[in-house]
Amino acid sequence: MKAYLTRRYKFCASHRLHSPEFSEQENRRMYGKCNNPHGHGHNYKIEVTVSGEPAAETGMICNLADLDGFFDREIMPQFQFSNLNQLNAFRNVVPTTENLSRELFHLFRDKFRLAKIERIRIEETMMNSFEYTDDGQLRPVPNQEVYDDERRPIERPSQ
Repeated sequence: MKAYLTRRYKFCASHRLHSPEFSEQENRRMYGKCNNPHGHGHNYKIEVTVSGEPAAETGMICNLADLDGFFDREIMPQFQFSNLNQLNAFRNVVPTTENLSRELFHLFRDKFRLAKIERIRIEETMMNSFEYTDDGQLRPVPNQEVYDDERRPIERPSQ
């Protein structure tokens, strides 16, 4: 039997949506108020969904304390109160919440071994939420470099 567990977390971080591929005017048109040169912040609400076979002894997919501990050790020190633009993960990628959800998914998938990561959902504002699930297909984001799982650039196919 495969079961799913979703756990909620939160952290605060800031970012500025700005692409070096665009002029200042194009960035303002593309990202609007999110292109503020001083950045802006969000109280991100994160949902992490994992799956697995419940253990016969405990009836659980994984211990919530292990999941919480991972979030506190691996995610919070890196992201809480950070400026996403200054993190290595976003050095060559605009720190949109789409890209943040992908980054968090990969951190969980690569380092949390006690259950299979299925989905990351981020609520950025009351009106915006984003989800990332890895179906094995990397899709290029317009005007941004795309990286494989080892952070090597992937050449986009001709359109």
